[in-house]
Amino acid sequence: MTDVVAPFDAADYLTSDAVIAEYLSAAVEDPNPDVFLAALDDVAKARGIGQIAKQTGFGRESLYKAFGPGAHPRFETVSAVLRALGVKFAIIPDGPPR
Repeated sequence: MTDVVAPFDAADYLTSDAVIAEYLSAAVEDPNPDVFLAALDDVAKARGIGQIAKQTGFGRESLYKAFGPGAHPRFETVSAVLRALGVKFAIIPDGPPR
């Protein structure tokens, strides 16, 4: 008998605002910007890409392209999606003053 395993989808586990904020915070710490964009895409899917598109005024297809591998979305796009998700960037010191 062969076991069937469903593919992992992070969106299935992004069920609360606290989990989403922690997930995005961890992703933004990675030096590879594609990690953050992929995480943002996961969160948008978890919340409903159609709803995010409606709130931001961007088309669904545009959002899929904006957060796909190798994409370089504009800051205003990322900012609009973050607002629609109910989260925001916070800038904090990264060690002792220079």
